[in-house]
Amino acid sequence: MNVKTMSDQKLKNRRVLIRMDLNAPLDKGLVASDARLRAALPTVRQALDEGAAVILMSHLGRPREGAFDAAHSMRPVARRLAELLGRPIRLEPDWLDGVDVRPGEVCLVENVRFNNGEKANDPELGRRMARLCDVFVMDAFGTAHRAHASTHAVARFAPIACAGPLLTREFRTLGQALRAPARPVTAIVGGSKVSTKLTMLHALLGRVDRLILGGGIANSFLAATGRNVGASLHEPDLLQEARDILREAELAGVDIPLPVDTVCATGLSDQAQARERDAGDVAADEMILDIGPRTSRNYTDILMDSGTILWNGPVGVFECDRFGQGTRAISLAVAESPAYSIAGGGDTLAAIDKYGVAEDISYISTGGGAFMEFMEGKKLPALAALEERAM
Repeated sequence: MNVKTMSDQKLKNRRVLIRMDLNAPLDKGLVASDARLRAALPTVRQALDEGAAVILMSHLGRPREGAFDAAHSMRPVARRLAELLGRPIRLEPDWLDGVDVRPGEVCLVENVRFNNGEKANDPELGRRMARLCDVFVMDAFGTAHRAHASTHAVARFAPIACAGPLLTREFRTLGQALRAPARPVTAIVGGSKVSTKLTMLHALLGRVDRLILGGGIANSFLAATGRNVGASLHEPDLLQEARDILREAELAGVDIPLPVDTVCATGLSDQAQARERDAGDVAADEMILDIGPRTSRNYTDILMDSGTILWNGPVGVFECDRFGQGTRAISLAVAESPAYSIAGGGDTLAAIDKYGVAEDISYISTGGGAFMEFMEGKKLPALAALEERAM
């Protein structure tokens, strides 16, 4: 990664604009999970300790662009971040024409997605953001795969554009895990659709030794091997693609152990009657909502025998406790395994929080889509912009 870093810049008495990923879930106007906020704290503290005037910016949710939306305001984030930081953080609602912040102070500007042109990576919007600062710091790995005005255009026009400590650590850690991992490498890929992770699955076949599939993705692969999946979420139009991946894996010597038993129900609720079924022995009106106990044991054995684990996605509908035992077993196995473990993605982080295993995961990535695209080997737009400015 050939970029300038924040640690190499002189920040004293400079206006430092930091793009962070403070996209925290809200519940009744309060931050429901502050994991991303906590991850941002070291960068903020470092800039303040060096005497910078700190301006933070982030997106929150998916508001309609160009209009204020109270439900997506950064105010709850500013309040919680101030509590964690132990000092005031002022929210700036109108900020594109200038922000009054002094060295040793920190403010948070309102949701970048309230601005027209954010998602379109509008150059003029990027210029206006760049005029706010002497140094622009990109530290939002979770949005590094998006070429938006606050992640890409601003980096082109800021006097200095550099990577923050969190972004730097993410790239170095993930890069090392992919370049020289301890063997055997096991990837866990869950999710609802094969189509959303198709490129990732193909890319992983050249990097891993075992590939555990979960959720709707596993259902599609079960169907591709001729097993009945009943009314389960799967993609009939991608069954041949799944067969091709299985064939490619066999040629590459990569093991893809499919579920041997499942937990099924006719509906998704805590009141639904859960039934354990052998893989393929699913009634026409039943849905596969979790892996079964034998599959959990098989996967646990694989994870305990791994040198490196890459985890992106749950293996069942863990939000409903009745169908969360498989994901719970996976979470505990990843935590207890002697392997170096890396986990990323919103649902994965939610599972880590739910089962209380964060302290035993070697590295938790703050990215979801960025984590996936990095593992696919794609060049992330935000990194590309920083590399151009380093030349």
